Amino acid sequence: MSLNHTSKKDAPLPTPRGIRRACSKELYRTLKRMKTHIPDPLLRQGEELYYRKVIGNLIWIHENHSNRKLLYQWWEREVSGELSSLWEVEQGKLCHAFHDAFGG
Repeated sequence: MSLNHTSKKDAPLPTPRGIRRACSKELYRTLKRMKTHIPDPLLRQGEELYYRKVIGNLIWIHENHSNRKLLYQWWEREVSGELSSLWEVEQGKLCHAFHDAFGG
């Protein structure tokens, strides 16, 4: 009996649609924990910002997909500052909410 397992490391890169949906869900969960309303145009801009950052670092993110702590640290360093400025929310509060939602 032969098992054709491919490890997650050998898994193909996610599709742009899948990445966009994941980014959207993560930010939705973050805002839910913050109990903050962000107007739709700003929400879309934030999703686009996050999506572009992920696409720009896709290989590294894919290689480290199982290390949530490392991914959270990347998000805090690379995304949270611009996102908190765009949405005019406190960066620490945003990071805490994302950490709770993402599980890093």
